[in-house]
Amino acid sequence: MSQYYFPIVFIVLLEMLRLAQSLPFLFNSGNHRPPVEWKSPEDNWTAEAAPRSIYPLLQNQNNKHQLPPRYAVIESDEDEQLLRRAHEAKENATARTLFYSPKEESHLPPLLTKTIKYFNLQQVAFELETSVMSQVSCTACKAGAGLLQHYIRTGKSKEEIIKMIYQYCVQLKIQSARVCEGVSQLFGVEVIYVLKRITIGPDEICSFIIGDACGDIYNPYHEWEVEFPPVPKPDPRELGLPKEAAPVFKVLHLSDTHFDPYYAEGSNADCNEPLCCRLTNGRPTTPNGAAGKWGDYRKCDTPKRTVDHMLNHIADTHSDIDFIIWTGDLPPHDVWNQTKEENLKVLKETVTQMTEKFPGIPIFPALGNHESAPVNSFPPPYVQQVDSSIAWLYDELDVQWRRWLPASVSHTVRRGAFYSVLVRPGYRIISLNMNYCNNKNWWLLLNSTDPATELQWFIYELQSAEFAGEKVHVIGHIPPGHSDCLKVWSRNYYKIVSRFESTITAQFFGHTHFDEFEVFYDPHDLSRATSIAYIGPSVTPYNDLNPGYRIYYIDGDHDATTRLVVDHESWIMNLKEANLYDYPIWYKLYSTRAAYGMKGLRPADWDQLINNMTDSKELFDLYYKHYWKASPVKPECDYECRKRILCDAKSGRSHDRKYFCEEVEAKIDESNKGWKDWLFSSISSSSSSSSGSSNTVSNGNHDTIAHQHEQEVAEAYERNRRLPSVQLAAG
Repeated sequence: MSQYYFPIVFIVLLEMLRLAQSLPFLFNSGNHRPPVEWKSPEDNWTAEAAPRSIYPLLQNQNNKHQLPPRYAVIESDEDEQLLRRAHEAKENATARTLFYSPKEESHLPPLLTKTIKYFNLQQVAFELETSVMSQVSCTACKAGAGLLQHYIRTGKSKEEIIKMIYQYCVQLKIQSARVCEGVSQLFGVEVIYVLKRITIGPDEICSFIIGDACGDIYNPYHEWEVEFPPVPKPDPRELGLPKEAAPVFKVLHLSDTHFDPYYAEGSNADCNEPLCCRLTNGRPTTPNGAAGKWGDYRKCDTPKRTVDHMLNHIADTHSDIDFIIWTGDLPPHDVWNQTKEENLKVLKETVTQMTEKFPGIPIFPALGNHESAPVNSFPPPYVQQVDSSIAWLYDELDVQWRRWLPASVSHTVRRGAFYSVLVRPGYRIISLNMNYCNNKNWWLLLNSTDPATELQWFIYELQSAEFAGEKVHVIGHIPPGHSDCLKVWSRNYYKIVSRFESTITAQFFGHTHFDEFEVFYDPHDLSRATSIAYIGPSVTPYNDLNPGYRIYYIDGDHDATTRLVVDHESWIMNLKEANLYDYPIWYKLYSTRAAYGMKGLRPADWDQLINNMTDSKELFDLYYKHYWKASPVKPECDYECRKRILCDAKSGRSHDRKYFCEEVEAKIDESNKGWKDWLFSSISSSSSSSSGSSNTVSNGNHDTIAHQHEQEVAEAYERNRRLPSVQLAAG
C-alpha cells in the first residue's frame, strides 16, 4: 500500500502553502508550463519478439492430495491440546507478560470522531498512508504539487527545495529528523525530476495519483486503450463444479514477507516512526511498549526467527506441495532508509532461504512495490540513465528467479519483470509487474501508456494460450481493483480479463496484507461473474494482524480439468499467544468451502457469497474475522465498514466503485434504516419535551439532516478502497 513519504512531503507542503504570501498562482497552473521540453522516447519493442515457454516446467509428481472436509472443520487432537495448553498458560499470565497495550478508544460517537479527524494534518497523514483518500488529501496533494511546480518555475534548485522540505518536516515535528532527512533526499530528487518534465497542473496530477477523491478530471496524456487481435471472443460456457475425486495440485501462496533483519526483541514497539521494533527506536517507555519475541501488532515487520519458524512449519506440515506462488514485498517498511544494495541483499538472502527450505519445488515469483529503492520507484524501460534506470533490480531478478524459471523468461524479466511459463500441458502461469499500475510510481506521470508494453504482451500471451487450448493463472502483487492501481491501467486490465474469461481461470495477488478476494463481472451484464482474484494474507503482522499464508487445491491433470481453484485454506500464527507463552502455533484458521458453505469456488460462487454476506451479518462477521486473520486487536466493523469491505470484493476495477456497489450498499442501508429511524425519533421526542417548543422537526427531516451530515463525513470513505482503521502503509 501507500508509503510514508507521501504524507510527510505533502503535509509539509500543505503547511508551506498556508504560510505562503502569494497563493493564487498555485492552483492556476494553466498559464504556466515547466521549462523543460520532454518527449517520451520511442520504444520499438514488440510482444512477438519475446520467446515463449513451450515445455512444461513441472513434472507430474503424482502426489495424492486430500481435500479439506467440505462441510466441517475438524481440528486434530494434537492441535486441540496445544491450544488448550496455551489457554491454560494464559490464565496464569501476569501483566508483565503482555507485550502490547490495548488501543485507545474514543468515547465520542464514531461520526463525531471522524469529523474531528478531518480538520488536522494527522488526518492527511492517515489517509495518505492507508490509501483511504478524501477531499482533505486532495487539497494537500494540490497544495504540494502546485507549490513544487511554482518553485521549479521560479528557478529554485533541487537542493533548495529538498532542504526546504526537510526543514519544515523537522520544525512541524511531522517525523523524526532522520526520517525527514531520508524522505526528502530519497524521494525529492525523483519527484522534482518528474515535475520538471510534465505539462499538467495540480488538478490533473492529483486526480491521477489519488483518484476519485480528487475528481475524475479528463487528462489526455493519460488516456489510452490496449489493442485486441481481430479474433472473436469464444462464447463463454457455464462452468461446472470440478470432480470431487479428481487429482489436484497443492499450491502454497506466500506474500508480503517484509522480513526485517534489524528487528530486536524488547526494543520500542510504540515509536513515532514508520517502522518500529529496532534498536534505533530506543528503549520502550513502559513494559507494554516492548517488542515481542515473535513479532508485534504495531508498526513492526517480521523478525527472522518468525520467518524461519513458518518455513520450517510449512516444510513439515505441507511436504507434498507441488509448487509455490510468491507475490512479492520482501524488504521491510523502513522506506526512508533503504538503499539498492540493502534491498538486493534481502532479495538474495530470501531466495537462498526459499531454495534451501523447498528443494526441487518450483517457485513462481512476482515483484512487489517494496523491492525497489526508493519504494514504488519503477521507471519504464526508456529511462536508461545510470542513476535512474531500474536495470539494477531487473537484472538481478533474472539471475535469482532463474533458479526456478526457464531461460525463455529472461527477455521479459530484464525488460519489465514479467514473464510467462508453461507449468503443465494446457496450464500456464503469467506473472505481471503490477508496479506499472501503481499510482505512487511517479515515473508514470511522464507517460502512463502501457509501460514496458506489458499489457499488450499480456494480450499476446493470452491469445496464444487461447489458440493452444491452455488455461492461465495470473499472479502479481497489487490487486487490479485496489485504489493503488491507476484507473486507466485497471480499466484496460479489466477489459483483457473480460475478453479472455474462458482462458484465465484464477488470479492471485497480495499487497493489502488482508485475507480477501475480488470478483470480476461481465462489463455488459453485472449479474454475471466472470473471474476471481484471490488476495493472499501477509506473512508480516504489519500492522494489527496475525502472520499468515494460503494453501490452494487446484484442479489437476485429467481429461476434464478446469484448472479452477477447488478449495483453499488460510493458516495463521496467533502472535499474541506466541509472545505470551513463547510457543508459536501455526494452525488452519479455516477452509473456504466448509467455512462459507460454498458448493465450489467458481466466480459465480464467490458472487453468491457476497450476496449472502450482504443479507447475513453473521456470515459477514465470520468473513471479517478471517479478513483480519483472527487478530485480537482488529477494530469493530459498523455498517459503513461492512459496505466498504463487500464493495472491495465486488470491485475488480479500481476507482469505479459506484458502478459495482450500488446494489450491495442499498441493501445494507435498507437493513440499517430501522435503528436510524428509532434513534432520530428518540432525539426528536426528547428535544420536543424538554424545550416545550412546537417548532419540532419531523422524522423525515431528521433522516434528511442525518443523511446529509453522514454523507459529508463518510463520502470519501465510501468511495475509497480500505477501512478507516487499516494498517499504516501495508503494501
